[in-house]
Parts: sequence; C-alpha cells; structure tokens
Amino acid sequence: MSPTSSAPVISPERLATAYSYASYRQLIDEALAQGRTTGPEQSAELTDYTVLNVQRMSRLDKTVKLLPELVAAATGLRQNYIWLIITEGWCGDAAQQVPVFEALAQASAGHLRTAYLLRDDNLDLADRYHTNGSRSIPKLVVLRADTLTEVTHWGPRPAEAQALIIKLKAEGMAHDDFIRELHAWYAHDRTQATQHELLALLQQLD
Repeated sequence: MSPTSSAPVISPERLATAYSYASYRQLIDEALAQGRTTGPEQSAELTDYTVLNVQRMSRLDKTVKLLPELVAAATGLRQNYIWLIITEGWCGDAAQQVPVFEALAQASAGHLRTAYLLRDDNLDLADRYHTNGSRSIPKLVVLRADTLTEVTHWGPRPAEAQALIIKLKAEGMAHDDFIRELHAWYAHDRTQATQHELLALLQQLD
C-alpha cells in the first residue's frame, strides 16, 4: 500500500463537482456530438480514439463479469470509500478500466462510491500521481469517505499491461502499433488482471 497523508486529497466542495459515471459518459457523448473530445487538446486523432472508447465502455458495461471473490471483498468492507478516478474521454486505458471500477462500486453494497474528474481540468491532482514522470491515466485514488484522506492509489493499467508497453516502446514500436497491441492484450485478458489487482487493493483496506 502506498504512503498516506493526514491531509485531505480534495475538499468536499471540489469533490461535489466530480462527475458520476453517467454524467461522465454524457459529457463524452456531448463532446463527440460537437466533433470533439474532452480536455483542451483537440485533434481528429483524439476524437477518433474517443469514438472507439465509447464503444469499448459500452461493451464492457454489458459484458464485465466480476469475480465472486472481488464482490465479496467489496461488500465485506467495514468502512466506506470514495474512488476518485482521474480520466479523460480520449484515453484508451481509461475506457478499459472505468467500467470495471463502476461495476465494482455498484456491487459494493454502498461501501465504494465513484467520482470522476477530468485530468486536464485537475492538473494539480494529476501531478500528484505521476507514472514514470508522466500524467498517465486513469488513476484510481482511494479516499476514506469521512476524511477524504488517501488510503492508496492504482493505475494507469495492470502490471502485465504496463510491462508490455515498456517492452514495446523499448523495441521502438510505433505508437499506433503498440496501442493496437495493448488493446489486443486487454481483449484477451477480459478484465481479469484489473480485477485481480483490485482484489489485492481491497484486501489491504480496513
């Protein structure tokens, strides 16, 4: 488990501005209807990624099957937590993860509540959770519901997928090619690695 601080990660007022999953999805849909994506950086490529990501999220919303032991760990928690999720509509890794986060929260008997923030609207938070010096997303920050202090964090992808990306980049694979390889890995894995890592995370909570 990562080091924790006694200071709240986010104020209640700021947390209240976070999106629910439904409103996050609606935000992305509304952006696409305008031919754009979320965040200040705009390009045809990012918009195309976002179209694919909506398809990925919609598919996972319908097909993800949570491990029984993962559901048991969530419903058996003794305290309540906020799952603060830093994300963007154009991020392919986020599209592969957030439906799993949401499904688990919905199955947690109220112990887990998700709150979604856009990375580029919250760079101060994103900069607290760099991966190898970059603002990689999604980032799941687990907060105590009563104090909003951090318990642990996770992301941007399962360890096996992260190792694959590092390997392919070291080999000099072109960006579009390693992105295809990554999503092929996700398709083959069927959220199992994410779920097992989330199970390990839950088993560390009170």
